[in-house]
Amino acid sequence: MVKSLLYQILDGIHYLHANWILHRDLKPANILVMGEGPERGRVKIADMGFARLFNSPLKPLADLDPVVVTFWYRAPELLLAARHYTKAIDIWAIGCIFAELLTSEPIFHCRQEDIKTSNPYHHDQLDRIFNVMGFPQEKDWEDIRKMPEHATLMKDFRRSQYQNCCLLKYMEKHKVKADSKAFHLLSKLLTMDPTKRISSDQAMADSYFMEDPQPTTDVFAGVPIPYPKREFLTDEDNDDKTDTNKRVTALPQKQGFRDFQRVTATLAQKQAISSFKQTAAQDQGGSGSHAPPAKRVRIAPPTTTSSGNFSGSDYQRNYQGNQGHSGQNQGTMGYQSSGSSTHPTNTTSYGQQHRY
Repeated sequence: MVKSLLYQILDGIHYLHANWILHRDLKPANILVMGEGPERGRVKIADMGFARLFNSPLKPLADLDPVVVTFWYRAPELLLAARHYTKAIDIWAIGCIFAELLTSEPIFHCRQEDIKTSNPYHHDQLDRIFNVMGFPQEKDWEDIRKMPEHATLMKDFRRSQYQNCCLLKYMEKHKVKADSKAFHLLSKLLTMDPTKRISSDQAMADSYFMEDPQPTTDVFAGVPIPYPKREFLTDEDNDDKTDTNKRVTALPQKQGFRDFQRVTATLAQKQAISSFKQTAAQDQGGSGSHAPPAKRVRIAPPTTTSSGNFSGSDYQRNYQGNQGHSGQNQGTMGYQSSGSSTHPTNTTSYGQQHRY
């Protein structure tokens, strides 16, 4: 499946490049695969929003779009602010996709909180590339000294930090053997020097695609597609899901109401004890005052259930009776009985998962 996916991606990009078009935003999210139907298993390259015509001789595209290609799939010459770039930037992105298919993780993953920056130079992305590929030697990339951000590169990085880093070690950690044809093709796609990077037609003629199993027009190779059929929901189905979400949200609120009952019961008991002590002190003081004694508050202590929770029925009646003159009962305070089937809830919002 990986081989068929890669071959069809290369085939599509070869068509664009043959017509002097750069895609400039290749990434897994823009690679679509057809499901059941006449074109089952066919790859479609999507999102041509960054696509541009290029010419021979080259004209600078960086003046129009200084930042192109999603960070993780951006070629090193773009990160060093190259003003003239070629179709080699698409080949680098395909190499990143190929590595991701082989290892099941983005090869040059890094944080990208400044994704909308207008400055093409990105320290963290370069650091990630060097941690995988090693620091580029000038003998391997002669034109690196001509890059606009070369001075910044030499100031921010030390070659000695990446002496033990290379693509071979990274891929061996992911069970891709150094003598495999897949690794040899990957190393050609991820060549640091864009002038030495393999082209799409050269990649399609690589020996990797000659060995069995050979690529097929159906990337699934006739195997049943492992995803469920789409479900079309009606308004009633959506209402049922909303009710379910509300019930799930109400569970922690019930527990919160029980906690409120416990706290309120404790405060009421403390007030009753304090009032009793004050009345007793007045009776024993002998001050001669004939003022009637303060009314004692009698509160029935809340009973507990076998599970250790307070039973709200008896206590709540007492609490509401004591609060009768305050003009505010539990209903106006936004609380209901713990035995009630519904509780005030907030609609729960679930974030959408990112998907390719």
